[in-house]
Amino acid sequence: SEAGEEGLLGLAFHPSFSINGFFYVDYTAGNPLRTVIARYSISQDNVNQADRNSEQVLLEIPQPFDNHNGGQLAFGPDGYLYIAMGDGGGAGDPHDNAQNLSTLLGKILRIDVDRTSGSLKYGIPSDNSFAGNTQGYREEIFAYGLRNPWRFSFDAVTGWLWAGDVGQNRVEEIDIIEEGKNYGWNVMEGSLCYNPSQNCNQTGLQPPILTYGHDLGISITGGFVYRGSRLLGLTGWYVYGDFGSGRIWALEYGGVNPPVNKELVNTDLSITSFGLDEDNELYVCDFGGKIHRLAESTIVP
Repeated sequence: SEAGEEGLLGLAFHPSFSINGFFYVDYTAGNPLRTVIARYSISQDNVNQADRNSEQVLLEIPQPFDNHNGGQLAFGPDGYLYIAMGDGGGAGDPHDNAQNLSTLLGKILRIDVDRTSGSLKYGIPSDNSFAGNTQGYREEIFAYGLRNPWRFSFDAVTGWLWAGDVGQNRVEEIDIIEEGKNYGWNVMEGSLCYNPSQNCNQTGLQPPILTYGHDLGISITGGFVYRGSRLLGLTGWYVYGDFGSGRIWALEYGGVNPPVNKELVNTDLSITSFGLDEDNELYVCDFGGKIHRLAESTIVP
């Protein structure tokens, strides 16, 4: 299916891709509607092509609606594959998936693609918070309480996992995702109680690093901590944008002092994703089909 928020949503190369030729994709499929995590191999005849017959499906996750599919895939510094799963869609997480530890929806997952556990086609890292639990919780879960973590990334220097979690009607948020933490949805939308008339118990919930309201944008697109050499004024800053407004910001946060946030440029782009090249230089993907770079002139002190 290629409608709405469906389609090919994520791709990650195995850390040993140059040796084994493996890469992993996240896509939606229909009848029944589901997210598929699959491994492919490059063609033996052409290293720049995939072998379309090489698919090995690792994981299929039923989807109740056609939106909030997450989709980001990335290998962490620990060599494990991290997978972003939205809450399954529908306004307000009607099935309460994000807070339900027996489902994979509304989570960031972590799996080991180099071994298997039991009947699974992948392994469960032994230090996953719910590994070996007896309550029926899904052992793949790394973190939960997320609405639609459309794009996340690892900072190569600190190892931190930065995520942009798309909000409902009021707030977009940036989180630093840590093992076993609960990021609040749908008790909270960002830093606000999602439904103030209901119980808004924030005990044990991990607050976002930064939020912004829908006066500035309506759908956050998570980016990367900049570690390149073209834009020296941004070194160590997390660069991110908004799909709806086209704004691009940079955020400085070291874990101690309050974050510093600055707008870099207000574009007319529909920003779907950011990317890095082999020199850690940053690129911006536009829904219109073009890839852009930030100009040095956008970097203001």
